[in-house]
Amino acid sequence: QVQLEESGGGAVQAGGSLRLSCAVSGPPVRSMGWFRQAPGKEREAVACLDSLDRPQYADSVKGRLTISRTGDKKTLYLQMHSLKPEDTATYYCAADPPAIFCYLIPGYYSAWGQGTQVAVSS
Repeated sequence: QVQLEESGGGAVQAGGSLRLSCAVSGPPVRSMGWFRQAPGKEREAVACLDSLDRPQYADSVKGRLTISRTGDKKTLYLQMHSLKPEDTATYYCAADPPAIFCYLIPGYYSAWGQGTQVAVSS
């Protein structure tokens, strides 16, 4: 069973940067993604990587956030620059072990981490 554990969240001022990490244990995974959920809002997609490490991004984060992972696919990253208050949320990593493609849809993913909080102040 795939297990995911996020880290790297914290509090930053607007314009700052953070790097989130997600450690993967268990069977190999292919597609993975980052999602976020702000208080009172639905979970939304941030970015995903398919089995060939081709990224997709939500329009709201293009140019500011970068998804990547290590060659062994055991650690997923989300590098965040130019953070805005509206980026404040709990960030989750997700995986769908057998999937080749990735989709910016939460329901596509079968494994989830517990989340790490990001707070951006103005």
